[in-house]
Amino acid sequence: MAFCKSCGQEIGSANFCSKCGANQGAAAAPAGGSSASPTEGLAENVAGLLCYVLGWLTGIIFLMIDKRPWVRFHAAQSIVVFGGLFVIRIALIFMSSLIGGILGYGLLSMLGLVIGLGALVLWILLMIKAYKHETFKVPIAAGIAEGISGK
Repeated sequence: MAFCKSCGQEIGSANFCSKCGANQGAAAAPAGGSSASPTEGLAENVAGLLCYVLGWLTGIIFLMIDKRPWVRFHAAQSIVVFGGLFVIRIALIFMSSLIGGILGYGLLSMLGLVIGLGALVLWILLMIKAYKHETFKVPIAAGIAEGISGK
């Protein structure tokens, strides 16, 4: 059975679709505007890298616009990892203001610096692995990300 390249209607051996009138000899554009993903021309590894560029913000964007499973996994992992780290840093700032004092503020500031440095290293590692088209799974976050992305 042959189907219309534009609307999917069964056409048999006809050169034109009886439903939408699309020519079946030439590559037809989808009916009703472009239904292609905005990231269609973007290589999968570049899209995976871009999921991490602005942390959870670009993760949300790519999770909403890209339909490729590998890219959706990286977008979801970016949301989970960097969203979680963002919440932890906000909680540390809040706790340091509650505890106060030199000892409390100093310890929480040091912990914040260690978390920030770890986040920087993880950010660079995830972007490099995504660009090389390797699926690097952050231990706790990967399971949550697979649930979000549907992978």
